[in-house]
Amino acid sequence: MANIEIRQETPTAFYIKVHDTDNVAIIVNDNGLKAGTRFPDGLELIEHIPQGHKVALLDIPANGEIIRYGEVIGYAVRAIPRGSWIDESMVVLPEAPPLHTLPLATKVPAPLPPLEGYTFEGYRNADGSVGTKNLLGITTSVHCVAGVVDYVVKIIERDLLPKYPNVDGVVGLNHLYGCGVAINAPAAVVPIRTIHNISLNPNFGGEVMVIGLGCEKLQPERLLVGTDDVQAIPVESASIVSLQDEKHVGFQSMVEDILQVAERHLQKLNQRQRETCPASELVVGMQCGGSDAFSGVTANPAVGYASDLLVRCGATVMFSEVTEVRDAIHLLTPRAVNEEVGKRLLEEMEWYDNYLNMGKTDRSANLRRATRKAVWQTW
Repeated sequence: MANIEIRQETPTAFYIKVHDTDNVAIIVNDNGLKAGTRFPDGLELIEHIPQGHKVALLDIPANGEIIRYGEVIGYAVRAIPRGSWIDESMVVLPEAPPLHTLPLATKVPAPLPPLEGYTFEGYRNADGSVGTKNLLGITTSVHCVAGVVDYVVKIIERDLLPKYPNVDGVVGLNHLYGCGVAINAPAAVVPIRTIHNISLNPNFGGEVMVIGLGCEKLQPERLLVGTDDVQAIPVESASIVSLQDEKHVGFQSMVEDILQVAERHLQKLNQRQRETCPASELVVGMQCGGSDAFSGVTANPAVGYASDLLVRCGATVMFSEVTEVRDAIHLLTPRAVNEEVGKRLLEEMEWYDNYLNMGKTDRSANLRRATRKAVWQTW
């Protein structure tokens, strides 16, 4: 990405142009800019433009390309004069090109020199992973137990954690799955695998604690089972508490049982010790931030730059958001490091397309109008 260009007339009136080839920019100041605002480059607004929305830097003809980040993000429904507010009604989004037509590894960025000698103080685990924190993770097999787990987490933080100073905290892993689901449906593997893998987060030190209700479709034992691409959870390192166990007499009995099990795991976690590890053993996950107009010129470039540094150290960086990547995949496959990686990207997108097709879901229709009104600024 080229250097971000800021054009400013006064401290309260400026816009941001991201790429040299862009023909739009975003208005930055809190209340937008009024008609008649003029910038040093001669641009004059012909109407009020809200904060975070796009302004046309050039005259854009009907059906002309609207370019941001150096990429075509849409086409003009009608002619758009320079200085106009470009809102949703004035843009038609381009159709995503068919996956089989996408180029692979045709614009591979030049490799950056490796960064050597960088380390961090981490926790090594028996499975070879390395954590950056020392946490007790409490997995749930069904959303019905979330209230109990949230309550117990507070008790653990108040009464147990002070006894184990080497443990950083406790995390309840609540979710909305497990009850009344088609547990053997083909796609059920996705949420089950996700919950399973979160239980094995390196920060949990291999200590797996599962809270279930007893009547759920997703029985806790099922979360321990491995598959071809998922390692099994050793029974000896896992504990299961069923709230409907006959030995429980009332709410307090359930809580006391969970606390006893939690303390056994805390005792083990408290023995973990940090050691110096090469930065190449870091695995960093990226979380989608706010879909606002400024994430693309603030957080995203910063995170991308940091990711490049981590990869140069040999570390691994992951991001999800397949829903957003899907129709931008044509921007990524040319930059894949080789054709094999490009094909893997396409395979993931094909899986997603097939998943949506099974549910007769249109991937382009996943935003309500109110959401589009807020998010449209991003583009």
